[in-house]
Amino acid sequence: MAEPILPPWPDLWIAAGRASLPLSLRVKRWSGGRTFVAQLQDPRLPPSLFDLVIPPRHDGLTGPNVVPILGAPHRVTHDTLARGWADFAAALEPLPRPRVAVLIGGKSKAHDLSPARAQSMARQVAAAIEAGGGSLMLTFSRRTPAAAKAAFRAALGALPGQIWDGDGPNPYFGFLAFADHILVTEDSANMATEAAATGAPVQVLAMDGDSRKLAAFHGELARHGASRSFAGRLESWSYEPLAETERAARAVVEAMERR
Repeated sequence: MAEPILPPWPDLWIAAGRASLPLSLRVKRWSGGRTFVAQLQDPRLPPSLFDLVIPPRHDGLTGPNVVPILGAPHRVTHDTLARGWADFAAALEPLPRPRVAVLIGGKSKAHDLSPARAQSMARQVAAAIEAGGGSLMLTFSRRTPAAAKAAFRAALGALPGQIWDGDGPNPYFGFLAFADHILVTEDSANMATEAAATGAPVQVLAMDGDSRKLAAFHGELARHGASRSFAGRLESWSYEPLAETERAARAVVEAMERR
């Protein structure tokens, strides 16, 4: 039999996702309201049940204790990028510029990456990198179909750079740190938000399928100035790196102080 959860209760409880909702509600009740409960994402419950709710802006949730953010909280910070730079400088710094990070997602409820779409996308990416005389830093998602991976390797394998195959240390933060351009598939708000935290221009790769919420997110990211649709060529511009995780953290601290 599992042991009961007993005090002392934490000052702050941060949770995300539907599976955490029963615990979030119980901790608030068990602590007699002493624990400040911050719930990430849209809980699909009245926000008043929590002390603070931090959903993606594209979910459309509002309320007096709701702080919507653009995209999703993530781990990309100045320090994370600095560590990525230091850890992978030997492999990535010699690559010819512009260095292009390519972040490939895959199958989800709303999107897919068919072999035909992957082949077309890979050919466009290869042509853009070759035209700029640059190099490739590509990583796949766990959701990337095997056929799509094969299409990218076939089209991009001859370019200078690296296609990470899952062996050895993950160079993801190194790719972001060294990127002059970032290309990211449209299926993941997380990947696009992380890319937009770097200050490098982000271009979005169209996939099979569509999503109203993700389309709204990408529209917001474009209005921030971080992203544009990929139309077969690399584009350069500047913008203020997205720092929504820091803004969310400040909102939690301020709400706790007010209470």
